[in-house]
Amino acid sequence: MIYPALVPLPPSYDGRGLVNLAAEIETRLIGSAPSPRLSDPSPIPDADTYVLVLFDGLGVAQLGHPAAGRFSSDHAATLEAPFPTTTSVSMATLATGLPPSRHGLVGHLVWLEEHDRVVNTLKWVDLTGAPVEHDHAGVLPRPNIWERLRAAGVEPITVQFDGFTGTPFSRVLYRGARFEGAWDVDDMARATVTLASEPRRLIFTYYPAVDVAGHVTGLDTPEFEQAMTEAAMLWDRIASNLPPGVALLGTADHGLAAFPPDRKLIVDRDEYPGLRFAGDTRGVQLWGDPTQMEDFATATGGVLADPAELIGPDPAPVALRRLGEKVLLPPDDLAVIPGGFDKRLVCYHGGLSRAEVEIPLLVG
Repeated sequence: MIYPALVPLPPSYDGRGLVNLAAEIETRLIGSAPSPRLSDPSPIPDADTYVLVLFDGLGVAQLGHPAAGRFSSDHAATLEAPFPTTTSVSMATLATGLPPSRHGLVGHLVWLEEHDRVVNTLKWVDLTGAPVEHDHAGVLPRPNIWERLRAAGVEPITVQFDGFTGTPFSRVLYRGARFEGAWDVDDMARATVTLASEPRRLIFTYYPAVDVAGHVTGLDTPEFEQAMTEAAMLWDRIASNLPPGVALLGTADHGLAAFPPDRKLIVDRDEYPGLRFAGDTRGVQLWGDPTQMEDFATATGGVLADPAELIGPDPAPVALRRLGEKVLLPPDDLAVIPGGFDKRLVCYHGGLSRAEVEIPLLVG
C-alpha cells in the first residue's frame, strides 16, 4: 500500500514565531501588541531602547559556518519564519506585527487581481520585468508597528544601505519609520550605535548580503564566506559599542537551502496549460484544473496543501484573494521552477523544511 506524503506542519504563530518576536519587542516598549508574545521571553532583557538587526538569509543552519563568529555563542533561541519563508513575507510580518494571514503579503510572487498578473513583491515588477504602478505605502494594514510605536512616543528608525532608499519595497515596509541610509558595513554599524544612544527608540538594521551570496553562489563559496564574515563583523561592532542599557537582538527572515542543477525542476508551462503559478520555488501557489494540480504534484513528488492553513490564524479577505487554491510543497531536496521564476540561483527558500523555517534569536 502506498501512503501519501504528509503535509508539513505550519510554522509557529503563537509563541515561537518571528511575529511573536515583533510582539515581544512592541509590548516591552509600549505595553501591548496585536499578536501573542514569545512563549519564552526570558532571553530578552528589559530596555527602553532596542536594536533589532535582521540578517537576510541567516538561518540557524548557517550559524555553523566557519565565518559565523560570535553568532553561535549569541544564539539564545530558535524561532520560526512565517510561511512562505521568504523575505517579503517575513519583512511584512515584522513591519506590521501580524502573521501573513492578517497582513496579506503572502508570497514573493503574488497574484494581484487588481493588476490581473503575478507581481514580484520585492521589486514590484511583473514576470516580464515591467514596473507595476501601485499604492506601495498602502499595501500593508494601518497602523503598522512603526506607526503604533510613534503614536506611543517611541521613535522607530530603520538603518539600511542607501540603495534601498525610496524603493517600492521600502515604501511598502517603512511607512511611519525614519529611514537612515548607510554607505557600507562600517557606516551601518556606526549609524546603528549612534542612533541607539537616545532613549525610547527601536532601531531596525537590515543586512542583505548573506542572502544575496547564498542565492547567487551557494553556501560553500568565497563569496558566501565573505558575506558571513561581514555579517559577523557588523554584529560584533554593534554589540561591542552600544551604550549601557540598550538591548541588542538579532534574527533572520528565513534560512537557505542549496540545490544542485539536477535537483532543480524546470516546469514548461505548456505541460500544464490549465494552471496559474505564483508563490515561491519551494511553495508553488496554484490555481486552475484540479486534475492538473494532482498530476503536477505527482510529477514533483510533492504534496498539495491548503495555503490558508499555513499562513496563520483568521485569514483576512485580502490574503485569501491573493493565495492559490492549493500550494505545492516539493520534497526538501527539490526546487520547482515554473516559467517566470528565477532558474539561475543556487539557493532557494519559501518552503517548510527546517533549513528554511528555523531562524535564530540572537542576543548580544
